[in-house]
Amino acid sequence: MKKKLKIAGILLAIMIVYLGFTNYPKLDLISGFSAKSIASGYFIGHRTQQMIESGDNDIKLINLASNTINEKEHYATTSVYGLKERKAIYREGLGVTLINNDFDLSKPYLVPKRIRLNSNLPYPFGNNQPKDTVFATIDYSKLEKAVEGAFDKKGEKNKRTRSLLILYKDKLIAEKYDSGFDKNSMILGWSMTKSLTATYFGILQKQGKIDINSPAPIAEWKNDKRSKITINDLLHMNSGLEWEEKYDKICDATLMLFEAEDMSKVQREKPLVGQPNESWNYSSGTTNLLSGILRNQFKTQQEYLDFWYSSLIDKIGMDSMLLETDMAGNYVGSSYAWATTRDWGKFGLLYLHKGNWNGEQLFDENWAKYVATPTKTSNGRYGGHFWLNAGGKYPDAPKDLYYASGFQGQKIFIIPSKDLVIVRFGLTEDEVFDFNKLLKDILGSISK
Repeated sequence: MKKKLKIAGILLAIMIVYLGFTNYPKLDLISGFSAKSIASGYFIGHRTQQMIESGDNDIKLINLASNTINEKEHYATTSVYGLKERKAIYREGLGVTLINNDFDLSKPYLVPKRIRLNSNLPYPFGNNQPKDTVFATIDYSKLEKAVEGAFDKKGEKNKRTRSLLILYKDKLIAEKYDSGFDKNSMILGWSMTKSLTATYFGILQKQGKIDINSPAPIAEWKNDKRSKITINDLLHMNSGLEWEEKYDKICDATLMLFEAEDMSKVQREKPLVGQPNESWNYSSGTTNLLSGILRNQFKTQQEYLDFWYSSLIDKIGMDSMLLETDMAGNYVGSSYAWATTRDWGKFGLLYLHKGNWNGEQLFDENWAKYVATPTKTSNGRYGGHFWLNAGGKYPDAPKDLYYASGFQGQKIFIIPSKDLVIVRFGLTEDEVFDFNKLLKDILGSISK
């Protein structure tokens, strides 16, 4: 018996050493994710620590983290079994930034200037109470059933939908929130932010300030094969640059989001592993490189910070939206935009109307066609920083559907042929949540 216990003890010790050896490098990323999530969820989303930990942070390994919030000094700290402590700070106007030990907290910083229109129009074109509109073409009992079907029943934790909003012919026809959320709740869009970032290139192109078909203005690329990469290639995720994007491991994407000081540099430093315009590969690093390119369009940091709001966000009354920055002051264009479900709906409606908002054309009509046109080698899945249904991912939805998509199933579906925008927030991906059924059921409630 003693011999067996001794052997079992040795095996246990070996297992502990092995798990520690294989997982220790991940601890920095685990605590980094958790600290950022806790601080943003608390100071921006105004959710309790318990709600964040049981919701946003209910992810394998992330749930090992221990979190502490300092409400007075606006930061959160996280460690895993007392190891690899990370800190995320909240700054009004810039949101939450995950910092390292070299970050100078005493250094002054700029914040974007906001110009809120305070429109008296009803939602969605303004912020007043939406008008009650009844469409003869809608079977409201079917619509209600479709909406209810997207949410968990009491006691369930499967679909994990937080909010669902449907706009039809410019009217709000359905809106529902899970417990703890309402129309004022700020929710992180994750990679839906990519579609927002790309839109600024459409705006600058309309203003005649940029040509997306020109070579990417990266000094380090001028003397090698990367000089052939265009802004268009970057917008199509088709640059041929090396990049790995897998969130269940240490990779380029997780190292960038949870360790990099300047996220705009990470993709810029990668070598070519394919041919530009022939090597589609999804990359958050590419989007943050594009954010850096946007920064270089302006003479000052203040102009860069202001432009993202003044040219788009404030123009369409997305008053709730907040963009978060990295340690170098770049907007994290790949991942970190927060807004209410209603304001995210406005962004979808802007594209439904091909860039026209209350009579003002923010980007050319053909830009909406551009982002919804399949990227070469993407098999109809991807366009200009928007995902597409051209390849039939959702078989019961029209092929002209295109959408902004984020981690854990954040979606803005734009369906021009049906005059529809559908926004869904939650904590489940396509592999778990049946988005095709949701789309089919909503479309099935509308006869025309």
